[in-house]
This record gives sequence, C-alpha cells and structure tokens, in this order.
Amino acid sequence: MAVTRPLTLDEFLLRPEEQPALEYERGVVTQKMSPMAKHGTLEGELYFRFRMHQYPRVAVKSMTETRVTWLTEGISYVPDVIAYRVERVPSGVDREILDRLVVPPDVAVEIPSPGQTLDSQVERCRWYVQHGVKAALLVHPGRKAVWVFRAGAETGPLTGDAVVDLGDVFDGFSFVVAELFVSLLV
Repeated sequence: MAVTRPLTLDEFLLRPEEQPALEYERGVVTQKMSPMAKHGTLEGELYFRFRMHQYPRVAVKSMTETRVTWLTEGISYVPDVIAYRVERVPSGVDREILDRLVVPPDVAVEIPSPGQTLDSQVERCRWYVQHGVKAALLVHPGRKAVWVFRAGAETGPLTGDAVVDLGDVFDGFSFVVAELFVSLLV
C-alpha cells in the first residue's frame, strides 16, 4: 500500500480491508503479520472456548481478526480474538452485529507472530485495558504461557497447571493454561 501523506482515521476507515489486516495508530498505518499455524490454532481454540461458554445459552460472542476502532484515540486495531458479553455486542435495531465496532470488547487477545516482540505485545495489552477492555490476554505459543492484564493488575507468565480466571468478566469462565496448548498437538 503506497501512501504519500498521513491518512486521517476517517480516510483509513473508508479504505477496503486488506489481508493481512491493516492497523491505524494516530496517522500511521501498519500491516499485521500473516498468522502461522500455531497462531491460527490458538486463535481458533480461544474463539471456540469463548463462544461455547455456558452453552447452550449464548453468553459470549467471540470473533477473530476483527477490527475495533477507538474513535477518540485515533486508533483502529485488529486483535487476534475479541469477546463480548452478549448484552454488550454492538448491534443495530435488527439485533445484527454491527460491522464497524467502536465499543471496546470485554476481552482482547494477542498472540505474537514472528517479528513481533513480547514487549510490543505486552504494551498493546496494557493499552487495551487502559482504554476500556476489561481483560487482555497475551498468549505466547513458544513459551506456552499466558499473561493476563486488567486495569491496575498484571498476572503472568502463567504456565502448566495455572488457571486463567476471567470469571469477573464472563461469569464462571476459566481455563487451565496447559489445556489451551494441548490444541497444538495433532
């Protein structure tokens, strides 16, 4: 993508989506990395765990690689997985999910791709919770570890039999770290 001058957020949002996704941060456009197999597997596993929470009741709506825009901050990110309590899902009068999400999710998940540093992903998760996300997870496939970020609190790295407890966000939701990473086995 060739851009000769900085784009405004409005101009950026009018552009067609690209794959891998583009992100916008105060005039700067960057492109995400293409997810590799472990990354995609963990994305799918977390999407499924959120989506199936309290099944058959629909309590949580989860999405992968979905744009969320913070209009007042001039930022449009594409977290690897997001999840909302169903009553908070941005929707229209017909109750269909809106395509343009401007309400921070309840949970945002980042999974580092090759070329992304752990520090940059930690900072991204901290930014999320400072801007309306109740909990952010950093899931590191290489270390088989999960960090949990909340406003004023960080936990991790959690490994093995440690429990990631998001019950304060989604009633009764938790998982054992090692069980998440079992999804990487064939």
